[in-house]
Amino acid sequence: MAKKNKNDKNDKKPAPPSVRELLRVGPGFDMAAVDARRVVAGPKDKVAALAEVGALEAEVSDLQERLYAESRGGGKRRLLVVLQGMDTSGKGGAIKALDRITEPLGTRIAQFGAPTKAELKKHYLWRIEQKLPPPGTIGVFDRSHYEDVLVVRVRNLVPAEEWEKRYDEINAWEKKWADDGIVFLKCMLYISPEEQKERLLARLAEPDKQWKYRPGDVDDRLLWDDFMQAYQVALTRCSTDHAPWYVIPADRKWHRDWLLTHLATETLREMNPHYPPTEFDVEAETARARAS
Repeated sequence: MAKKNKNDKNDKKPAPPSVRELLRVGPGFDMAAVDARRVVAGPKDKVAALAEVGALEAEVSDLQERLYAESRGGGKRRLLVVLQGMDTSGKGGAIKALDRITEPLGTRIAQFGAPTKAELKKHYLWRIEQKLPPPGTIGVFDRSHYEDVLVVRVRNLVPAEEWEKRYDEINAWEKKWADDGIVFLKCMLYISPEEQKERLLARLAEPDKQWKYRPGDVDDRLLWDDFMQAYQVALTRCSTDHAPWYVIPADRKWHRDWLLTHLATETLREMNPHYPPTEFDVEAETARARAS
């Protein structure tokens, strides 16, 4: 029997699944089954993971430039990264990871805390719309409109019939903006309660970190199961084709950053922005420039 050629196409291993495929919330998703310390894909150690993240910078920079150039030609597309998670899950660190591979001039970062008295007088989505990224840019939200079906639900800040209708309302709102060019990348950073306790205690132990601590963080810990149930409902009801949810294991900071940066890179690759066609005679303008 003839030996198989090791280069035979039929013997090629299938390509590994994308990070988006591994982390996407779909049918049967169970929040309780997520392992916050699991290394889902990629390097098994911090040094290699950081090196791989750094290697993405040139590609992401090129994709981001093309996205901006596309908008100069009338394109409306932009990428919006939504970060949600319990306190200490690493939203700030995740933003720094994205910052390392993106161009700051083309990135818009917005943080959403408790709404002001003036904002409470308006529809809850109003303040979110004020911070949406313009065409050609990358937007990053530290918390988002999902606070209105998470904290609001757990803390009973509005009647149940009010927050219950918001899931469908959010889906419709995201569909409207997706049709207008926004590509949603919604990421829930999942941290275990054990890891959160360690991070809270570490903040209290270091004088230069104590400013990050809020007594309310412990209050929320006492409602951990309620928050996880709220996340379970929000993620499953609002993970749609036009705005899917991804859950990132976040106990290992270096792995969280590797997963997030690969999610963003995969999304930009799929968007595949293009430079707009020129509206002038290149040869003629080259001659004019040389003669000037």
